[in-house]
Amino acid sequence: MPYTEHPSPILKALFREKSWQGANPMQAKYVFVGLDANFAIDVETQIPQIISYLQDGPQFWTNTERHHPFMLDGYNGDGVLYHRNFKLIGFTPAEACQVSFIELVEKPTTGRSRLTFGDLSLNHMNWIRDIIDNGNAKYILIPPQAIKLMKRKEVFSWLRRRRPIRIEGNFKVWRDDAERGQIIYEMYHLSNYGKHYATLKLQIEQLSELVILERQ
Repeated sequence: MPYTEHPSPILKALFREKSWQGANPMQAKYVFVGLDANFAIDVETQIPQIISYLQDGPQFWTNTERHHPFMLDGYNGDGVLYHRNFKLIGFTPAEACQVSFIELVEKPTTGRSRLTFGDLSLNHMNWIRDIIDNGNAKYILIPPQAIKLMKRKEVFSWLRRRRPIRIEGNFKVWRDDAERGQIIYEMYHLSNYGKHYATLKLQIEQLSELVILERQ
């Protein structure tokens, strides 16, 4: 089924203002590409801090030492698995301004959704292309499901090839711009489990090592 837009006027207004979570993706070093920003229907009641987080993700991380409200004590709803796995990468609050989360859909969603090609707006795809081509990101992590959809958009011409350019450890490399110092990895979605989870854990370990090296 197509995605269902979240009914909250507040969440929709926040995403119209900026359709990302965490740091500004044009400035971030690490950009994680997802499918849609999915929230429980009553997320504002469950965790009111979601509002302050969406207003200023890096400040929320710095203040609470939690990278996302889903990591606050007492919350066990949807999204916890993704953010528990993200935590394993080992980013610190001092790196809050280096990490951004962007989605293929520019609106907040709710319920289980299965995105289709028709859910992707050209304006938003151009925005993502601008982040990739003109932003400061050194590492861009894209899950297979997103790559499959992005391949069908002409704005991502470098993805139209049938295979990645190489395998680097546990990652497939889809783009390596040595001049700009940017590399795009295919990485399983952080909420993945089941048969792909063992590979995801290896990818998390490899990314963690890269993050440590970047600090030196």
